[in-house]
Amino acid sequence: MDLFDFEESDALDATLRNVVEQDTLKWVFVGGKGGVGKTTTSCSLAIQMAKERKNVLIISTDPAHNLSDAFRQKFSSKPVLVEGFANLSAMEIDATSMEAEASAAFGDEEGGGFLRELTSSIPGIDEAMSFAEVMKQVQTMEYDVIIFDTAPTGHTLRLLQFPSLLEKGLGKLGGLKGKMGGVMNALGPLLGMPGMGDSEGAMDEMTGKLDEMKSVIEKVNAQFQNPALTTFVCVCIPEFLSLYETERLVQELSGFGIDSHNIVINQVLFVDGEGPGLLSARARMQQKYIAQFHELYDGDFHLCAMPLLSEEIRGADNLVRFSANLVTPFEVSEAQKAEWSEMGTDELKLRCAILQREAQESKERAEVLEKEVERLKLR
Repeated sequence: MDLFDFEESDALDATLRNVVEQDTLKWVFVGGKGGVGKTTTSCSLAIQMAKERKNVLIISTDPAHNLSDAFRQKFSSKPVLVEGFANLSAMEIDATSMEAEASAAFGDEEGGGFLRELTSSIPGIDEAMSFAEVMKQVQTMEYDVIIFDTAPTGHTLRLLQFPSLLEKGLGKLGGLKGKMGGVMNALGPLLGMPGMGDSEGAMDEMTGKLDEMKSVIEKVNAQFQNPALTTFVCVCIPEFLSLYETERLVQELSGFGIDSHNIVINQVLFVDGEGPGLLSARARMQQKYIAQFHELYDGDFHLCAMPLLSEEIRGADNLVRFSANLVTPFEVSEAQKAEWSEMGTDELKLRCAILQREAQESKERAEVLEKEVERLKLR
C-alpha cells in the first residue's frame, strides 16, 4: 500500500518546490506546534533555497534557539555565514538585548527614563519594539530571501500582531502626551527630576522614534500580506493535537491576510501498518491522520511528507541530505524496508522474551504456593 497514493485530480505536488522556485519571495515563515521539527524544516528549506538564490538568511525568533544545535555551529544576533555554504547565513535573535537596544533609544536622561518606564507599561510593547528593531536591521541587509524559524504557534501569532500593537501603543502615548505634559512640567523640578521639565520635548522625541519603528513595521506588514513576497509553511506531525493546531494556525493566518499553501508532515513512518507490534500500530494511527490532512487540504495545500529516521538530523551534511526530501518526494529504499522490518521483528522478539520471563516467574510463584499448601496440610 502506498501511503500517499491519493487519486484526487486536484491534489497538488507533494513537495515544497513551489516555494523554492518562487523567485519573488522575500519572507518565508516556518511554524507550527512545539516539537514537530520546525527548525529542521526551516534549515532544510534554507539549504534548498540557497541553491536558487544569491543570498539567503535564516533567523530564529524562538527564545529557545536551535539553529546552532541543528548546524552544530554557534550563531549570534548578527548574521554569520553557515560553514560549508557561500551564500547561506544564520542569526539567532536575542530578545533581551534587542529589548535593551529598543529601550535605550528613548535616552538615559531622567525624563527619558520616566518615559521609558511609561512606555513599558503597555502590554507587549517591549517585544513589539524589539521586533521592529530587528526588522529595521534586516531591511538594510542584502539578502534575496529571509526565512524565519519561529517559536511555537502562540508566540508566532503574537509576533504577527505586533504592527497593530505598536499602533495602539502610539495612540495611548499620543493621549498621554496631551493629558500629562503640563503635569510633568510642573512636577519634574519638585521631584528632583529636572529632565522631566522638558517632558514635551522628550515625549516628542520618543514618539518620533516610535513613529519611525511603526513606519518600518507597517512597510514590512504590507509585504507580509503580499503572497508574491511572503508565505508561511506550516509544520506538523500526523497526530490529533498537531492536526488541530495546524488547522487553527491556518485559520489565524487567513485572518492576518498571510499566504499559506504548504504543510510539511514530519516523522512519517513509511510502512504499510499491517501486522502486530508497536511500529505497525503507530503507522496505522499516522495513516488515519494523514488521510484527514488530505481531506482538509487537498487542492489548496502542498502536503509534503518527511520520513522519521533512525538518527537525529544534525550537522550541515545530514541536513543537506535530508533537505532533498523537500523537493523530491521521499521513497523507501529496500535497505530501509529491511531495517524497518527488522525493527518490527526485534520488537516481537522482545515481547516474546518478556512473556516467557513472566510465564517463568508465574510458574515459580505457583510452585512456592503449592509447597506452602503441602506444609499447611501436614500440620
